[in-house]
Amino acid sequence: MENKIDMLHGPLLKKILIFAFPIIMGSILQQLFSAVDIAVVGLTGDSNGQAAIGANTTVIALFVNFFVGLSVGINVVIGNYIGSDHKERIQSTVHTAVAFAALSGIGLLLLVELVARPMLILMATPETVIDTAVMYLRIYACGMPFILVYNFGAAVLRTVGDTKRPLFALIAAGAINVVLDLVLALGLSLGVVGVALATAFSNVISSSLVIIFLLNETGHIKLSFSKLRINGDDLIKLLKIGLPSGFQTMVFSIANICIQTTINSYGSAAMAGNAIALIFEVLSYYIVTGINQAAVTFTSQNYGAGNVKRCLKVFLISMAVALVLTNIVNYIFIGAEHFFVGLFTSDAAVAEYTYLRFKVVLAVQCLICSYEISGSVLRGFGRSMLPAVITIFGTCVLRIVWVNTVCAHVKNIAYVFVVYPVSWVVTGLFVVGAFVVVYRKAAK
Repeated sequence: MENKIDMLHGPLLKKILIFAFPIIMGSILQQLFSAVDIAVVGLTGDSNGQAAIGANTTVIALFVNFFVGLSVGINVVIGNYIGSDHKERIQSTVHTAVAFAALSGIGLLLLVELVARPMLILMATPETVIDTAVMYLRIYACGMPFILVYNFGAAVLRTVGDTKRPLFALIAAGAINVVLDLVLALGLSLGVVGVALATAFSNVISSSLVIIFLLNETGHIKLSFSKLRINGDDLIKLLKIGLPSGFQTMVFSIANICIQTTINSYGSAAMAGNAIALIFEVLSYYIVTGINQAAVTFTSQNYGAGNVKRCLKVFLISMAVALVLTNIVNYIFIGAEHFFVGLFTSDAAVAEYTYLRFKVVLAVQCLICSYEISGSVLRGFGRSMLPAVITIFGTCVLRIVWVNTVCAHVKNIAYVFVVYPVSWVVTGLFVVGAFVVVYRKAAK
């Protein structure tokens, strides 16, 4: 199999950027599905509809991100096979991953349909929003099998450095999403139902294209429907790396649900303003996740090849690129906040909540690079449990404790937002420290 990007030799900066950029753009396009939903509903003047979509952000993340975290196992396992030249194991791993994604997606769809209303009620979603929020979540859930197949299939392509075709799939799906949003939500006056249908169908398009790409491959990652089956040994290897990452993102989402529940208590304007701010934070966060994908894939191949010093270079370059890019993007958003927020709402109360979150959270979001990049390199070393445990306690547990102590006694939404930078500093210090210890042992 010929690598699309040679990760084992030559300068790293350019290759990391070439690898990460399509992932960043692809992730941003995925986020724009939700952003377009909120913007189009905003054009109808339905702030409750915007709040209903925003109320589902953390719920959707809870379910979907667990399996997206699992897909990290694909990068590490196949990356190690490539680095150690054990290419005969790749075919079985590819088919196990795609089959597992499809079955898990169907199970996830059924689960969300069952728990949609109870979960949103548990989150103290206001009566004015609850019915619309449940309807949006149930329609959105119909696309979950396709979301998982896309992410697992794209992870397979990325193991050989092919990050462009998953991006092309999302560009096509994103264009269809925008057109359908306008036609269904505005043209046919379906509102929130229309944007939910548009997003679900867009996920069908992106996953279908990725499967077509894999079916037409000529190397070891070629997919064949006749070979789709789950190999127990391959699945165990994928889960050994992916499960800690998946549980980390799931617990992370649970912590954010607790925060969202507290935000919901401030009313629909706070919910809508928070949802708009999250759009910009996630856009910036996807810069880091794109570089994370590069860091874990480059590290896994070089670690598999026994080149530990090159892994350190991957860490340093990835960290520097992530810090620079997130700060540039975030301060563009903050500097032109009236313009960007105005794209989503004309409600002054909603906008004020968004501006507040910009100042407290977005301004220091670069802090996440400390634990995200360090954790990705540790996963490339095969140490997936260590960063997961640290992040669960340093970020997730701390946030839950914060909202149940500080926020319970101080009724000011700014104190809800402050928990983010506090948890980022604590988690970052410990995960970077863990990386230093593991690297020194590996280098010996």
